Amino acid sequence: MTARCVCSSGRTDERVPVPSASWSLRQWQRFSERLIERCNRAATDDEARRIIADAAWRVLRRYSTSFFIVTRFLPRAKRRDVETIYAAVRYPDEVVDTFPLQDGDKRRVLRRWRGDYDRAIACASLVESVRAGCHPIVAGFADVVRRNGIPAEHYHAFLDAMEFDIAPMPFETFDDLIEGYVYGSAIVVGYFLTYVYGTAPGRSITEALQSARSLGIALQLTNFLRDFREDHHRRRCYVPQQLLREAGVAYDEFLAGTDRRATDYVIGRYAQIAWDYYRDAQKHLDAFDPSCVPAISACIAVYGELTTMLEHQRDPQRRASVPWRRKFACLPPSKYWVVPLSLITPEYGK
Repeated sequence: MTARCVCSSGRTDERVPVPSASWSLRQWQRFSERLIERCNRAATDDEARRIIADAAWRVLRRYSTSFFIVTRFLPRAKRRDVETIYAAVRYPDEVVDTFPLQDGDKRRVLRRWRGDYDRAIACASLVESVRAGCHPIVAGFADVVRRNGIPAEHYHAFLDAMEFDIAPMPFETFDDLIEGYVYGSAIVVGYFLTYVYGTAPGRSITEALQSARSLGIALQLTNFLRDFREDHHRRRCYVPQQLLREAGVAYDEFLAGTDRRATDYVIGRYAQIAWDYYRDAQKHLDAFDPSCVPAISACIAVYGELTTMLEHQRDPQRRASVPWRRKFACLPPSKYWVVPLSLITPEYGK
């Protein structure tokens, strides 16, 4: 994210086209340089927190229309923390997915980022961590971790999953996929959010975390369904080998869609498992703070709509997205006014 993230060798890895919605490495560097400059002038944690959250709002607005919309229905303080969480997971994902760097350079960038996180967690305040040279986004995330009692080790599990994606290996079963990869890539992210959302009176954090685990798995499986082609270009296979054997098809043949019966079986089975987890997540939504349930429900509705589209489309070569009008249909009508305003400024509402 900073200028120091440029690989010293100057070599790049250009095997995968950068999605049009992504910032380039240089754009991330300029964004980072301006953010560091502003944060270094902050006199208090509150001031630094607002600067970082405003920057994170820009990242979320740029990269995820669906998540941006549904998080608009969170209470303001929780929403700002969620935006910071998103930026802290977005950047490492961009390092491994879109930055034109060699594998070794990607590992060095992630290693430096992880080191910034460890130093930021050890600091007593947000301003102290910024002054210590930690990147503001990761310093802001460490501040969220401290204030919300999030187990610090969860972010290491996330970064482990990002490192895995640099040199990925196939998975034998769905259980292997979930425990070996989805745990770090999505489940712990759901845990971050759960600690920020909080729980309903009389409900335990354990109940809310169970719902978050199921929702994290469901969302990740939907993303895999949507991104088969892009993941293949990145040398990744998130279709368990057992499922391919059941369908009687090799992964390349599945992607090519030459065996329609096998393709339909793989996608249908994949979607079925995702739906099982969506349903399980919904069972304990009332464990969350009631002020956050509308946003979580909207998230399930929007990504459920995407899952339905992918299930019916059954084409691993096409990347589907939910049209704006259908996203709005998943939202509380009384809150429609929030979305246009939220596109203009991060500071609104209570």
